[in-house]
Amino acid sequence: MGRNIRKRRSPLAVKVTAASAALALGGGGLIWANFYASAHESDNDAWGGNRTKATAAQVATISCPDVGQKLTNVPDNARTDVAGELSNLDRQITEAYQRLATTRDAQTRDASFVQNGILQPLKERRQNILDRIKLEITRVGGTAPGDLDTLANCTGTPADQTNAGGQNGGQQQDGGQQRGGGQDNGGQQGGGQQGGNIGGQAGNGPVAADFVDITKAQPNVQAKPRKARNASRGTFTTRCGVNTNKNHNTDNVIVAPGVKNGAHHLHDYVGNQKIDAFASNDTFLQGGSSCQNKSDLSSYYWPVVRVQDGSQDFDQNNDGGGKEGNVGKILTPVQAQIKYVGSPTGKVVAMPQFLRIITGDAKTTTNGLANANAHWSCTGFENKVQLTEQYPICPQGSKVVRSFAFQSCWDGQNTDSANHRTHVAFADAGGACQNGFKAIPQLTMRLVYDIAPPTIENGQVKNAYAVDGFPEQLHKPSTDHDDFISITTGRLANKIANCVNRGQNCS
Repeated sequence: MGRNIRKRRSPLAVKVTAASAALALGGGGLIWANFYASAHESDNDAWGGNRTKATAAQVATISCPDVGQKLTNVPDNARTDVAGELSNLDRQITEAYQRLATTRDAQTRDASFVQNGILQPLKERRQNILDRIKLEITRVGGTAPGDLDTLANCTGTPADQTNAGGQNGGQQQDGGQQRGGGQDNGGQQGGGQQGGNIGGQAGNGPVAADFVDITKAQPNVQAKPRKARNASRGTFTTRCGVNTNKNHNTDNVIVAPGVKNGAHHLHDYVGNQKIDAFASNDTFLQGGSSCQNKSDLSSYYWPVVRVQDGSQDFDQNNDGGGKEGNVGKILTPVQAQIKYVGSPTGKVVAMPQFLRIITGDAKTTTNGLANANAHWSCTGFENKVQLTEQYPICPQGSKVVRSFAFQSCWDGQNTDSANHRTHVAFADAGGACQNGFKAIPQLTMRLVYDIAPPTIENGQVKNAYAVDGFPEQLHKPSTDHDDFISITTGRLANKIANCVNRGQNCS
């Protein structure tokens, strides 16, 4: 289980070659920065400039494996320590990104600088961390993957062999279960945006090719599966607000418990009001809730969306914010709908207390689209077009919509798993759970934003908007993701399941 099944693609992505240098470091990722900056460009421009600058840049891509994706069988009593080490790998990404962006002169003078000054020391640091991960797993009786040492090395790709654009493919909605599209083998070559760095207000995205006029996008939403006679047809809506109280942090208690700034990007939080890196099952029930139903202490959190119009926000100089390429004014949704729906093939069981689910993949620029579950659209177009690899440019009077449909099948035993994926699964194309998994109420979320449409001029995007992300992930739309921890009192989990099973519409 665990991996989304690839779906037929709609050709909505635009080919792009960005004149930038790419470097994949840490837990696994692509890091982009100019090798050759214009003479007038300061180091600060790499992080805080308000526009993309044209340069005669040489493109190079260095790729490192995403270690976390490989660790599918970590003993429970080693997971916290292993998660901490994985966060160390992610931290290396930011450090290497900053080093790459601030050593441009050295790179122009010495063609071996990146290899000798960044990659080789990085490999040694990565190996030290991998050794510690193996030790943490084996000391509690587990078995580390035999090929873990092979994940230390980072390899380079010459400019003429690399694709600086995103993966090809649109978004398809199949059988009511929203998933990511596939990825073209070998990527794209040529075309699209020329010159400049990787774009965006901080120099790490987005670029013009990350946007599409939704009125010109090909319809790609398919019909939902037919409901069986005993389908669970009800819905349960919980009203938790839109985070007008600005409850933010850059932690991720699911992936990096106990690690400050473990997400390297900022989240909106609704529902439980005391979720940070140091929260736990023991403290979740003390958090209070923004939800109208005070029995719903669940945590619903997602990366913020920012508009890159030259403005800044409170975290301009903070870790996870401007220091890591997440810049611009933070946009609060004008609407956030959180709804649980049933299964088209039968009844559902209640979610277990403290169930954790992450939907989507924050590192698709590294990992490809296998686990992508991003959905971008516009009001008035949601039943026609859902995008994974591009942000929509909406027509006058239409608003931007992000939506999520979480995994709706549970293994019946675990509230989490080592890679935070294998304990839950998506239903198949007909809506049924496979491999002994049980249907649970499917969490769906719909976030609506009032965003002035970006414009594309001379191959450059102006007043772009983008989702926060790891700095090396280039703010690609496909990196959008959503996090959830089920925390309820007063038998609310059972009430949700019963409502859905009875075919009622509850709130």
